[in-house]
Amino acid sequence: MMSAETGQKSSTVQALAMKGMQASITARTKAGIDLKSPICIYDLCEKLKVIVRFNDINMEGMYDREPKPRIHLSSLRPLARRAFTCAHELGHHIFGHGSTIDELNDSQLSSASRPPEEVLADAFGAFVLMPTLGVKEAFHLRNLDPNKASPLELFAIACSFGVGQATLVNHLAYALKLINPVRRDQLGKVTPKAIRSEILGEVVSEPLTIVDHHWLSPTLDMEEGALVLLPAGVALDITVLMPEKELASGRLFRATKTGITRVVLPGTSWALYVRVSRKRYVGLARFRHLEDASDD
Repeated sequence: MMSAETGQKSSTVQALAMKGMQASITARTKAGIDLKSPICIYDLCEKLKVIVRFNDINMEGMYDREPKPRIHLSSLRPLARRAFTCAHELGHHIFGHGSTIDELNDSQLSSASRPPEEVLADAFGAFVLMPTLGVKEAFHLRNLDPNKASPLELFAIACSFGVGQATLVNHLAYALKLINPVRRDQLGKVTPKAIRSEILGEVVSEPLTIVDHHWLSPTLDMEEGALVLLPAGVALDITVLMPEKELASGRLFRATKTGITRVVLPGTSWALYVRVSRKRYVGLARFRHLEDASDD
């Protein structure tokens, strides 16, 4: 039986989550972004006049409020992790928190013991990256039930929002209430390495992104050396994305050069821009796709 104290903490977390969601809607609207599409968090920060910089630092992220708003992210972390950290730090900015140094954890909204400022920032980050309407549409387009979707199907949806699978699963369970606790625990046991191995038929250490026919974002960010599974038949610049092999589910490419290439599926309106940065790039986020990136 839930104690009165536990119930009160749960209600507080829910109230903070709602506040974070409302703030994410306001931020998207202010930046001229709709309330369902996947976003590039660095583009959003730029529109909100918050500078983002990647640094070779052994922490998740840091928010500096003075003299001008700036977010520092670790270039050592995976891209999906970095994106959520950036959204979290932007949450600190949105709510007027002071300068912070953060070591994030994957529990996100599930923990009632975290400081309210951290719960707020997590909630904002989750909803700004994975808006309710957008997540529901992603499942609808793929004709999937969140509670019955396979780890591979969930991974494809996580990729489309630029987040890790664990981040999506926690958001589905704790914030959106679209999967039950049992399913959340089952999915929590599936590692990214296992998913990559099942898709590729071999063990690889490089990050993998799945881009399917239902991909809704106009862009995809990658680092040199990373892998991407694209629909069969795509046309692109092979100096930026080198073909690796054909798979039953599409064609595998490796990012080999810093730059931007447009990927199209001839005969259809399907298209996106793939933006490749150097591995562990250090510098301003807005320069990450330039071969000779300058700094401020």
